[in-house]
Amino acid sequence: MLESLSERLEGALKVLKGENKLTEINVAASIKEIRRALVDADVSYKIAKEFTDRVKEKALGSDNVLKAVSPGQLMIKIVMDELTDLMGGQAAGLNLAGKPTVILIAGLQGSGKTTFSGKLAHWLKTQKKKSPLLVACDVYRPAAMDQLTVLAEQVGVPVYKEPESKNPVQIALKAIQYAIEHKCDVVIVDTAGRLAIDEEMMAEIKNIKEAILPQETLFVVDAMTGQDAVNTAQVFNETINFDGVVLTKMDGDTRGGAALSVKYTVGKPIKFASTGEKMDALELFYPDRMAQRILGMGDIVSFVEKAQEQFDEELAKKLEKKIQKNKFDFNDFMAQINQIKKMGDLKSIMGMIPGMDKLTRNVEIDNNAFKKVEAIIQSMTPKERTNPDLLNMSRKQRIAKGCGRTLNDVNMFIKQFEQMRKMMHNMSKMPGFGAGAPPAGAGGMMKRRR
Repeated sequence: MLESLSERLEGALKVLKGENKLTEINVAASIKEIRRALVDADVSYKIAKEFTDRVKEKALGSDNVLKAVSPGQLMIKIVMDELTDLMGGQAAGLNLAGKPTVILIAGLQGSGKTTFSGKLAHWLKTQKKKSPLLVACDVYRPAAMDQLTVLAEQVGVPVYKEPESKNPVQIALKAIQYAIEHKCDVVIVDTAGRLAIDEEMMAEIKNIKEAILPQETLFVVDAMTGQDAVNTAQVFNETINFDGVVLTKMDGDTRGGAALSVKYTVGKPIKFASTGEKMDALELFYPDRMAQRILGMGDIVSFVEKAQEQFDEELAKKLEKKIQKNKFDFNDFMAQINQIKKMGDLKSIMGMIPGMDKLTRNVEIDNNAFKKVEAIIQSMTPKERTNPDLLNMSRKQRIAKGCGRTLNDVNMFIKQFEQMRKMMHNMSKMPGFGAGAPPAGAGGMMKRRR
């Protein structure tokens, strides 16, 4: 996520490394590189200039008051604060007032509106305990209704559609009535997009909004299109006065222009960021957390929140007792892997951990990273999984043949597992020990998957 921008800003701030104080000369050198990084990230020169002017003013006006903080650290703090302000300052939640709450989704074709609608339904259902209804109001794209139907089935919510109708206003109005009758408390209206802005599309989306009076109108933009996305958002806002922006495809080769510019240009907050293909790959947008990620500081708060979503308290208590008795086995390890996988895209998750972003920046990490380990464990008998001490040479050879790996792969995994088990048992003797987090060493096993 925004890796290129992160690298460039990191380089710009290194200019101050080893300096004793902030001066006109070293600040100017750093500011010049920051401005170049922003422009290369597809931020308009005007915004980049104003941003760096504010950073420069604060840096030179600080008078190095914080004696315990180095000039480089002080500059990072100033840049982080300015990035946070540029992207909106605070997180903006959804207005879920109304019975039912009506949310209108707008945007260009290919921006990811329909997929976002499915993700939003999943988010509302799981995070807010709502009963959403998806509404298919794209009457032009042949596969739009089918796509929304498939997504609705995936997330377990109903969908309202009228395949024979070509009147999106009537479809939306009937859907709201359907939601009331079937006790759905949120109505998500997925509308048609176009390949470019045109009067017909603008008139249609305006008519839909005036008819259904939504509590929320969200404009979906493809983050990979950079400044073009911001310009499109501006035109849409002038027509339908939307309430917030959704950035999709943030997991792709995103330069960052849209994320950094849209709030400044349009005056509307970014409410969500879509960070992957799975239905749970949707995050509320926190400007301060995004600023931290951009500056390579990770996002430990989001990481903890994701971990807590998958935290099973009963399982954790059982696991704690097993670790203390040194009875942690391969079944327990598989359960922990499954919890990690449920947290979402692995590279995105690792990027939230401070320091891991740099380590994994040029490393190919896919969501199949644990398959080698899983294959080895699944080739064991139930008795072997519950009693790792049974694994002698003949059993290891059978396991290697069963999973299609080499004997060396199996030996290396078992050795790492034993080291991890021993370390966890030793940690369990320390005061305040608690289980439930992914086991130490899992990352090492994953990295050695080749």
